[in-house]
Amino acid sequence: MNATAHSTQPLRILVSEQQRVQQGERIRACATPAPELLTVDDVEQRGAQFDIAFVSRDVTGLSTKHETQPETARFYNAMRASPSLRWVHIHSAGADRPIYMELLARGVTLTSSAGSNAEVVAQSAVTGLLMLGRRFPELLRAQQQGHWAPLIDRPPLPADIHGQTAAIVGWGGIGQAIARILLAIGLNVQVVRSSAATTDNGLPSHAFEDIANVLPKTDWLILACPLSDRTRQLINRDRLALLPTTAHLINISRGDVVDEPALIDALGTGKLAGAYLDVFAHEPLASDSPLWTMPNVIATPHSAGFAAGNAGRVVQMFLDNLTRFAQNSALANVVR
Repeated sequence: MNATAHSTQPLRILVSEQQRVQQGERIRACATPAPELLTVDDVEQRGAQFDIAFVSRDVTGLSTKHETQPETARFYNAMRASPSLRWVHIHSAGADRPIYMELLARGVTLTSSAGSNAEVVAQSAVTGLLMLGRRFPELLRAQQQGHWAPLIDRPPLPADIHGQTAAIVGWGGIGQAIARILLAIGLNVQVVRSSAATTDNGLPSHAFEDIANVLPKTDWLILACPLSDRTRQLINRDRLALLPTTAHLINISRGDVVDEPALIDALGTGKLAGAYLDVFAHEPLASDSPLWTMPNVIATPHSAGFAAGNAGRVVQMFLDNLTRFAQNSALANVVR
């Protein structure tokens, strides 16, 4: 379905109450006549139909793709029940929540906010790398115990990060931002992505299916790819075994890119030196998961992309696309 406006009637847009209050004036200025802004209450009380939905961060809140909170479910159900819905803009870069798959399957155009938090996620990934490489988890445990424990007392000393090799899996905005930072601090970078063609900045590249060729010489395996048929369980038990025992894994993509039980085994048996994990096979991560307490793991609750400036960037992406929609122009960041 082509996501374009075909009527002189006002566009009807489902938004959160917060967005209607905070961004209503800016949203209405994007089209003539000014769009009508509806909330879930309007839809449920009046049976109102709408053409567009803006899934902002305050809509999803603490919901994950595995567990949906009641208020989020109301918004999702409103989208399911509106036959006139033509276009949905989402706050995230990834579009693998079941509701989005449903909407795509029925012909609704979906646009993402890919790029809005690329720099933030890249900074988180590199922070995880540096913390692991400099043994900060160990130092922080000593701090919490009030124990003076210089690294020189506990050999071997950390290996020099400068000169090590990182394999970045995924070459979107996040992967490219990570590469830029790592190159600046002296790492060698190679890329694993949909194509084996050399990147625009001359980095060696390998297709997803050829990742086994990269792993034996990888010190840092950084997963920054979208979840797809080609990347689901890309890092399985056999491929983990190809990594050096001194290697680390960083996952800021999606939990299903990795065989989580195999990863836990590799981390627990010394086949892998450590990991920074922001995403998991099931979210929230179960309280009894060993990943919470493994001394060589940094586990964060899918928070690598959070920053104060994200909401403004997402809103601007939506407004730019809304202007395009109203003018019958092609939308940006269309999910295929």
